[in-house]
Amino acid sequence: MNVRRVTLVDFRSYANVDIELEPGVAAFVGPNGQGKTNLVEALGYLATLGSHRVPTDAPLVRAGAERALLRVEVDREGRRLVAELEILPGKTNKVVVNGNALPRPREVLGLLRIVLFAPEDLSLVKGDPDGRRRFLDELLVARAPRLAGVRADYDRVLRQRNALLKSGSAARRSGAGADTRTLDVWDSHLARTGSELLAHRLELLAELGPRVAAAYADVAAGARGPAGLAYRSSLPASATPGLGPDGCALDGPVDRDLLAAALLAELAAVRSQELDRGVSLVGPHRDDLVLSIGELPAKGYASHGESWSLALALRLGSYELLRADGAEPVLLLDDVFAELDAGRRGRLAAVAGAAEQCLITAAVASDVPEGLAGARYDVMAGEVTRVR
Repeated sequence: MNVRRVTLVDFRSYANVDIELEPGVAAFVGPNGQGKTNLVEALGYLATLGSHRVPTDAPLVRAGAERALLRVEVDREGRRLVAELEILPGKTNKVVVNGNALPRPREVLGLLRIVLFAPEDLSLVKGDPDGRRRFLDELLVARAPRLAGVRADYDRVLRQRNALLKSGSAARRSGAGADTRTLDVWDSHLARTGSELLAHRLELLAELGPRVAAAYADVAAGARGPAGLAYRSSLPASATPGLGPDGCALDGPVDRDLLAAALLAELAAVRSQELDRGVSLVGPHRDDLVLSIGELPAKGYASHGESWSLALALRLGSYELLRADGAEPVLLLDDVFAELDAGRRGRLAAVAGAAEQCLITAAVASDVPEGLAGARYDVMAGEVTRVR
């Protein structure tokens, strides 16, 4: 898989830019603030329908414009696919593929597979659980785009259930009492959709964990311990099929029915607490991916260099997993070589050089390792010029 052309209209700093690309390595070089990251962000948006930098669409539209347009041509398994995505803040985005309008934007997911490594990835190690949950779920969707519907169904159920809990909490405080009959119905919906999402996460983790451990051992030569991935569920570990007592995911398919029953039982057990607080306390939205180095959790204990290595290992493990599925992703490296020491630079450069297509951004040309010969573009004041 590779991207052959990118056209952006009113996206971030670009009024209009058109870039032709080839397989192999391409480096986009220019001072900070000139729009390099905007290019990889646009590809990331098409691949995930989200930005790795901001949580909403409004900042993606150039100041003074009403909408932004992304047009990307992709070669995939001998087919040329052309996707046009119109970003309309506050409205439903529009997507056209090969001239055909898609009924829902999420149907474009899977057209472009990427793995993006950026400075923001340090938050996977040092930040809050929601970023790690998003990391897992985006990788799930990259492998199986239909799971975007599972995520959407779970989010819809969760919103409705939280609204009922909030009104029930208000009724309880007023002394009127809470009618929980409708809540019982939404409990079953949450257990059904939540068990499906949780099962897929655990099955993913069983495949991803060894690849991340191997990548960490490679990029962090001489590390004080191996990298580990465990899953912290809002369910008791003993009641979570597919999860070992140490929180590590077990190989093999996870029983959805057993998970749904466990979710229902735990929802019943915490019902009073949920009505007191007006929020759902059980489900995949409360879970966390626990990262460790040796015997210690990475968060709070890993050094800056170890955190970088672990964040990089998460992305390289994802890259190897997607490659194993048979459709090699496009590798996007956003201003990361400058942050790495010589050893980590060299190991990442070896992966980048072997990729079918790798796009790199850097503030100065010397930040791009010498071994990564390929196309070179200068980026300055919203203009992108090929110089090699």
